[in-house]
Amino acid sequence: MDHGNRDGRGAGRRQFLMVLAAAGAALTPAALWAQARSGAGAAPPGLMPSQRALLDRVCDLTIPDSDTPGALAAGVPAFVALALAHGLDGAGAPVPATRFTGGAGPDGATVLDWLRFELDLKTGGAFLTAAPAAQVQALAALDGAAYAPGGPPGGDPSPWRVLKGLIVTGYYTSEAGASRELQYELVPGHWDADVPVGPHARAWSSDWTAVDFG
Repeated sequence: MDHGNRDGRGAGRRQFLMVLAAAGAALTPAALWAQARSGAGAAPPGLMPSQRALLDRVCDLTIPDSDTPGALAAGVPAFVALALAHGLDGAGAPVPATRFTGGAGPDGATVLDWLRFELDLKTGGAFLTAAPAAQVQALAALDGAAYAPGGPPGGDPSPWRVLKGLIVTGYYTSEAGASRELQYELVPGHWDADVPVGPHARAWSSDWTAVDFG
């Protein structure tokens, strides 16, 4: 038996597993939030000012301020920008031309390129300069098409589903989303058979670490 080769293979496996572990840790929401906080106030990586403005506005419309801070106030755009840069949940993959309305998108388009194109089209001009009501209507139409019963034409999921997933993940793993928007009870300890729920009742979180983030 060649112990030298066996040990070499063992070392190789250990190194490989260490690389996988490091890569996985780098793509967790907690790691992205740590990186986002360390660069607070700086421009998100890889984004032009117009892309940053678009991401800010879309995050704000997706989860606006209420009696708790919304996505923009919670710093979610910086989280999403880092998630895009790292390709979290496949967000870094180019958007196929067929996903653009009319099927004539540019090669190598990003999720934000696609988003700007679709929202500009739905507002009949520049989305960012459209009236707030028109912006809400455009984003609602995009969201409705992305989650329509039966799925989108062609079977490919809308890029909006990926981006919205990042916004929601970023918000509910932020301080504001996890501890102020959600109610938290570490150990419930009893069974409530009938819990009154009103239109403004908040969701409960007792173990957010059990959530599958993809």
